[in-house]
Amino acid sequence: MAYVSADASPLLAEPGAVAADGADAGVAAHYGDPYAEQRALDRGSGVVDRSVRGVLRITGQDRLSWLHSLTTQQLDQLAPGASAEALILSPQGHVEHQLSLTDDGSAVWAHVEPGTIGPLLDFLNSMRFMLAVEPADVSAQFAVLTVMGPLALGSGPADARIATDAGVDLIVPRADLATRVAQLRSAGAELAGMWAYEALRIAAGRPRLGLDTDHRTIPHEVGWIETAVHLTKGCYRGQETVARVHNLGHPPRRLVRLLLDGSADRLPSPGDQVLLDGGAVGSTGGAARHYELGPIGLALVKRTTPVTAAFTVDGIAAAQEVIVSPDAGANIQDELRRQRGGLSGRGRA
Repeated sequence: MAYVSADASPLLAEPGAVAADGADAGVAAHYGDPYAEQRALDRGSGVVDRSVRGVLRITGQDRLSWLHSLTTQQLDQLAPGASAEALILSPQGHVEHQLSLTDDGSAVWAHVEPGTIGPLLDFLNSMRFMLAVEPADVSAQFAVLTVMGPLALGSGPADARIATDAGVDLIVPRADLATRVAQLRSAGAELAGMWAYEALRIAAGRPRLGLDTDHRTIPHEVGWIETAVHLTKGCYRGQETVARVHNLGHPPRRLVRLLLDGSADRLPSPGDQVLLDGGAVGSTGGAARHYELGPIGLALVKRTTPVTAAFTVDGIAAAQEVIVSPDAGANIQDELRRQRGGLSGRGRA
């Protein structure tokens, strides 16, 4: 049986732990001081319990070539220990799944958003045909911890390590979750909750599937074209849309960072309308309170919206910062690329 968010992490027994809600229900939102936790993640070393994420393990000698044919990423020659980000698109090019993954030489390990592994596994099983591949949901046996800061490089044993822009994701036995966190804390890591993680994620402009995206999202709109799409690989489902936008046009929307008026006593909810002069030009994704930037959020707005425009969201005034340029697509080099390291469609070592 798959692990689901209603099952509480043992780390919720930590002093001061406050449970998260929504997609992250089952892990801690914070452990008493979310701003100190943010500073620990941003300036020192920290560990975040993300054990509500789904964990996928794929064995079989055809696993990499099979995933290569199904996803946006070039995976057929992924070296053991290297990491990658990949998408599965609909036939129309809309993002259906986002995977962070690695191969250990005998199996591919991947983790995905809470609640998405069931539909993902159904799709993968429908595409097995006669190939030597065995995808399995191992979420009940394994969990994800994210280590940020200097300890990420020497974070101890794990069944799999996935390098990301945020740090290193460790896939560890679920039964050892509390023990592994205790070891990391003994080595100097601070325990941080999802509020801190989300604040830094939003500040970095990293989209999250299902929170900052909807059923119409295409990779160009949220910057995944830079990190999760290999633009010269062979055919895969949805490739026609990716190629058409990249070579001939622009995506209809673009991701922006919202700098929200700090005098408001609330944050926007995902899906709230982004208003410009009283008219809707987009909708919000995640929002958080950052320890330096104040209240911030992500939103998808119409590509043609002026980059200097100020918005109103749920009655809250909001300035915008460009994450995805209005010139994205059409094979134009984006001069306003996100200020973060990128994979550019290739594996991380």
